[in-house]
Amino acid sequence: MSCLALSLHPVNGSDILLQTREWFPPARALVALSAFRQTRMAFAAGKHQSGEEIDASAALGDDPLAASSGQVIVGVESKYRVVYRLVNGIYVLGITTVDQDNGVNNVFECISIVNQAVSVIVAACRGVDVTPEKLNKKYAEVYMALDIVLKGVSNIRLSAMLASMHGEGIARMVHSAIDTENKIRGGDHWSTVEIQSVEHEASIDAFSNARFELPAETLAAGDEFAVTLAPAASEQELQQEKEEDSSAPKDPFAASDSLNKPEELVDGFKKNRDSSNNDLTLALAGLEVTPLPPAEATKPTHISVEGFEGDYGGIEFGKEEESLRETFEGFDDAFGGGLDASEFVGPNKVKKTAGLSGLELLQTGPDGAPVSAPSGTGTPLDSLVVKQPEMKGPEMYISEVINAEFRESLLARTGLMGIIYLRTLPKKAAGDKETEFSFRVDGTGGVKRFVMHNSSVSSLGNGLFHVRTAPSDEPIPILKYSLLPRLTPLPLRVRLIKRQSGTLLSVMIQYVSNPDLLTPLTDVTFILKLPIDPTLLKVTPKAVLSRSDKELKWHIPEIPLKGTPGKLKARMPVESSADNDAEDHEVVVHVKFSLEGATTLSGISLLPASEGNKDFYEVNHKYETGVYMSN
Repeated sequence: MSCLALSLHPVNGSDILLQTREWFPPARALVALSAFRQTRMAFAAGKHQSGEEIDASAALGDDPLAASSGQVIVGVESKYRVVYRLVNGIYVLGITTVDQDNGVNNVFECISIVNQAVSVIVAACRGVDVTPEKLNKKYAEVYMALDIVLKGVSNIRLSAMLASMHGEGIARMVHSAIDTENKIRGGDHWSTVEIQSVEHEASIDAFSNARFELPAETLAAGDEFAVTLAPAASEQELQQEKEEDSSAPKDPFAASDSLNKPEELVDGFKKNRDSSNNDLTLALAGLEVTPLPPAEATKPTHISVEGFEGDYGGIEFGKEEESLRETFEGFDDAFGGGLDASEFVGPNKVKKTAGLSGLELLQTGPDGAPVSAPSGTGTPLDSLVVKQPEMKGPEMYISEVINAEFRESLLARTGLMGIIYLRTLPKKAAGDKETEFSFRVDGTGGVKRFVMHNSSVSSLGNGLFHVRTAPSDEPIPILKYSLLPRLTPLPLRVRLIKRQSGTLLSVMIQYVSNPDLLTPLTDVTFILKLPIDPTLLKVTPKAVLSRSDKELKWHIPEIPLKGTPGKLKARMPVESSADNDAEDHEVVVHVKFSLEGATTLSGISLLPASEGNKDFYEVNHKYETGVYMSN
């Protein structure tokens, strides 16, 4: 941020004007102005001897800050850099921070904004004779012009503002930015370009739909000229055309005339009946002709089936169904038919190599041989347990809790609190070595407050933090933060509607997910607090009723990001009397869900202090609901 506030500060008297940015509190700007006044008076008093009784405000000539321009750092606890220019007894001040990082604070840009503000007040007073009385006459124009200058303005628009300050006023100053820059740069406004594009498209449609018709006289003259260009047809061609016209229309599927011609004239092929067998032999000379199978191969094949106890019959191919039924009786029965496996089993019993449940088979190798268990394992199933990977270094993750309260469909209040946890190496692995590294927190634009664990972490400024702590087996909370309510994202919007008709109470819950979430919400539970223990209850969709707690629970496996709002309905009879009104039956719904992933709900992320370094490992973050309700 280059400039936080602009002020018109007279040498003697109260301030004329103070213009601040939206996020910079005016109270802090007034503190900086008061510190600037005290600094100026202290410098002026220091140039005189203590015995002289001269008012500090009157010693303007000996004041080092009475130069035409400069900058000074003021403040004790909260320090600010004040860039000033003196115009005829009135200081034009630009307030900014004292950070030396050029990526955060550009002093030259602040000086440029102060110079533009000087141009505004000189144009408003029609010269360098700037007085508070002249500024008060053009106070509204000066106020709006400094507001535009503080937010950033180009030289083109600044010149247009100064020209219109005494003419067309504030409206021209505020709304003529785009037109002015386009005119000077030679660009056309969008409204003009749009009209030209519409006319261009209309012209294209008109030309594409146009039809040009020639008069009959022109066509007749063209036919006459075309006849003169065509070659004259011979008498033989004319005679052939007459014969074709006089003949009957031909059948397109009629046989060819070549069938009626003599055989020796058809493609020069002359048939010789005596040599027909020889021609066939010559034609088949280069081909391999498969001989036909013998007559015995066409007979049905009989395959005998011999078992341990003799011949069971056979299957004759060609009569499969009949031979199968004869050989194996009851082969097609659903239960009890077919072969009996006990016929092929001898009197010896099978030796059991596996114990109960067959879990020992998990230890067998590909050949069925048992695999020797490694030394030190307690049970055979220890090898199946999935062990967590060992830590390579310190790990950090963020845990956030979202709270929200709805009044029917309106959001009454909301808040998000997050904790940044550090998981160091275990004491056994790390020993007495301390964990020490630096990291950066990004995406903190909506953070309201940061709280640090001073014994473990310290702030380096500009979102940088340094960690130094002893190893611990439990995660250590090192930072806590909360978001501004207006910048808190809501993952789920809930609406509760209650209607009572006579003795019938109807409740409906509507919910819809935030489409900007990266992953959909899963395993969402809606808990409806009932006013009474219902005797009859109608619920859509199915829910779980707890009569002891008077609760009704719905479990939603997944809520899509972009879809129609979901509905949960419940209907029950209640007792009504003259004393009990419909408003006495209060219903409240609570929502519970939790999600774990690579990103946080607030958008805050953890980064190394410098690119390329891996001082820590970022694991999955999680966020869950705290008090998430609607009443």
